[in-house]
Amino acid sequence: MRIKLLISASILALVAGQAQAATTTTTLGVSVTIAAACTVSTSPIAFGTQGVLAANVDQTGSVIVTCTKNTAYNIGFDQGANGASVSARKMKGGATNTDLINYSLFRDAARTSNWGNTVGTDTLAGNATGAADTVTVYGRIPVQATGTAGAYTDTVNVTVTY
Repeated sequence: MRIKLLISASILALVAGQAQAATTTTTLGVSVTIAAACTVSTSPIAFGTQGVLAANVDQTGSVIVTCTKNTAYNIGFDQGANGASVSARKMKGGATNTDLINYSLFRDAARTSNWGNTVGTDTLAGNATGAADTVTVYGRIPVQATGTAGAYTDTVNVTVTY
C-alpha cells in the first residue's frame, strides 16, 4: 500500500508541476519616420561625331530622380560651365580648347520648351512614385558655323527642388 501511495503522490506531483506552467504576452513597438528626400543621377547627352553643323543635331539624355512617395519636385538645369544663360549654353573645345559650340536643352520632344532653373517658369515639375522616375532631356545643337576639329564638352548642374 505504501508503494501505491508513493506512486500516486509522485504522479500527482508531476501533474501539479505541469499545471503550474503559465504564459504571458506583451507587444513590441516598431516604428520609422520617413522624411521627404530625393536623390538624383543623370545619363549624359552624347551628340556623337559631327562634321559641318549644317543641320540640327538632336540627341537625348536623362535625369533619374528618386524621392519619397508623393513628394512634389522640380528639376532644373543651370547655364553650364561655358554658357551665358540657360538659353545660351555652349560647349567648349576644339584644337585650342577655346572654340564654342552652341546647344540647347529642352523639356519636350518638340524642342520648344527651354530647360532652365527658375521653378515655376522653366523647370520640370513631377510627383514622386517612391521609385526611380526617369525623365528625358532633349538636346539640340542648332545649325551654326562649325568650330575647329576636336572634342567639345560642357558640364551643367542639375538641381532637384522638393
